[in-house]
Amino acid sequence: MKAYKYLLLLAVTSFLLLCYYIYRVGNGTSFAGQDSADQTPVGGGNKLVEQRKSSGALPNGTEISVVVVACNERHNEALNMIKSAIMFNRNLAPLRFVIIAEEKLKINFMEKLNDWQELSDRIFTYEIHSLTFPRANQDEWRKLFKPCAAQRLFLPSLLTHLDAVLYVDSDTVFLSPVQEIWSMLHSFNASQFAGMAPEHEDKNAGWYNRFARHPYYGELGVNSGVMLMNLTRMREFRWEEHILPIFREYRLQLVWGDQDILNVLFHYHPDRLFVFPCDWNYRADHCMYMSVCEAPDGVKMIHGNRGYFHSRAQPIFNLIYTTIEEYTFRTDVYSNFIRTIEESLVLPSNSNCDKLLDKFLQDPRKYFKENQYDEMTQ
Repeated sequence: MKAYKYLLLLAVTSFLLLCYYIYRVGNGTSFAGQDSADQTPVGGGNKLVEQRKSSGALPNGTEISVVVVACNERHNEALNMIKSAIMFNRNLAPLRFVIIAEEKLKINFMEKLNDWQELSDRIFTYEIHSLTFPRANQDEWRKLFKPCAAQRLFLPSLLTHLDAVLYVDSDTVFLSPVQEIWSMLHSFNASQFAGMAPEHEDKNAGWYNRFARHPYYGELGVNSGVMLMNLTRMREFRWEEHILPIFREYRLQLVWGDQDILNVLFHYHPDRLFVFPCDWNYRADHCMYMSVCEAPDGVKMIHGNRGYFHSRAQPIFNLIYTTIEEYTFRTDVYSNFIRTIEESLVLPSNSNCDKLLDKFLQDPRKYFKENQYDEMTQ
């Protein structure tokens, strides 16, 4: 009798294992084939990055992949960007943060993100990669414009397990759900594989139209601080085979480094670029002299380029950054972000950007109400 029960249990177990195997194979899931020395497992004890094969279409229900590159002092900025994405992820979309960092920074990222996973009910995963540049001119690529900034040019070959990503500079913070900008990937036409915002809105203040010594996209160029990337299509385009010749030809004319390279490429291939509004890459240039970015639905993402997050030149940029930095997960966003900014910003102000407070807080005010967190946890 005991032998019969043992055989029955063995048969049931074998059947369940067979079903599981069929399910996994049928869904096409496999592990990424990268060298383990160049890849850190995702946080929270999860498995290594899964590889998805695709013809270029974005499958429904995939998690949102946000990429940031961090070197030297950019470590804290990158963490603050990640924190803002979690704070304003009101739709609880599954997020995957892809961090490409110097070796010395990896442990710090892992410790902080493991803590945040516990505090945010594991709504996100993460993976950490080593910096990877072409062997030829490696030092030149690493130092182009700002340390490590050129890494974004090589994401298609580095992140072969991903179909699409949202790349953001470390000095960027979200004021709206990542899901909103991610949905623009579905607005790409059949030829487009990247999305960026214009560099300027006003010809009189434009840099490219006045000073560039190389070709650039459109009338005013584009800014690379926030960039949607369909990596599958970029690989099919043989992206790096276009990037490297541009670098060789224009290396002495590049003022803004990798951003200039992107402008040259999209000058010759304008059909490959989707241009999204300035709301999603809002910079001090849009408001410091006069308001030139309409942002009818409010500012969605702030790009604190040229150090505006860390100076008092435009107080609202510094205040938003530091308020996010000081925010504690599982506390009320209305009280500890919106009210803090309203009460801390001194108006009237000499800064034109400060006068647009309502634009900066339009999206958070719309979705976060007073004591909302307390009501949710009762």
